[in-house]
Amino acid sequence: MATYTIFEEMPIWQQSRSIAKQVYELTCEGKFAKDFGLRDQLQRSAVSVMSNIAEGFERTSKKAFANFLNIAKGSLGEARSQITIARDIGYIEESQRLDLANQMKSLGKEIGGFMKYLRNHVK
Repeated sequence: MATYTIFEEMPIWQQSRSIAKQVYELTCEGKFAKDFGLRDQLQRSAVSVMSNIAEGFERTSKKAFANFLNIAKGSLGEARSQITIARDIGYIEESQRLDLANQMKSLGKEIGGFMKYLRNHVK
């Protein structure tokens, strides 16, 4: 596994950044833009993923980093749930939900793999 000197180099942070951008683009259109509660919560969840990856990276221990990755993974699950309700109430199309959900699932697996690596290989 590569050694990163800054969190911006990490593929999981880059992927989370892309997802957050897509979430903002989706939530700024149509009825979604006017549903302040769901819109804001989904945006916060998406930004939380990239923020927790960054914050964990900047911590001094690998244990702390793994904990922040765990929080990021939880926020990712929250965002996936929120895009599902957004689809159910007609704010986004199924193709948009499916594309974003697949990206989120993939990122969740990557984060989980990185957490396992930290637990097993880095002291």
